[in-house]
Amino acid sequence: MDSGGSTDMTLAFELEALKALADPNAVFNNARQWTEYVGVVSEKPTYVVTNFTRKHRVRQDFFSGPRGVEESLENISGQFDTDRHVFVGVDDEDAAVAEATGWEFLQVEDAAEAAGWTLATGEPDDEAPEERARDDWP
Repeated sequence: MDSGGSTDMTLAFELEALKALADPNAVFNNARQWTEYVGVVSEKPTYVVTNFTRKHRVRQDFFSGPRGVEESLENISGQFDTDRHVFVGVDDEDAAVAEATGWEFLQVEDAAEAAGWTLATGEPDDEAPEERARDDWP
């Protein structure tokens, strides 16, 4: 992905966008070469994000924790003072959140094409059975 030669960028992936990629760990390792900070935001409970990132060995600089995506993006842009803040998402709702918070938006397919990342094929194996059984967990 061309960042104009500058690595002064914060890159946030919506969890669903990260799940759409074949090798999230490789994506993060690649992104670290041309970004300052990279992490994951989601409306899902913290344990879902943590389990996914551990399973895929993704080392993130930040995550949304108990906050929603919009509040997380606002907090991240305040904490990580870079020239650009780019949010990789999956749908119009993600694009609207990016616009509302002043982040640039990239559709995951467009980001993957630009950066040479491989999209996942088939059904994602994104949750362990115990996670599916604990949907009601706060």
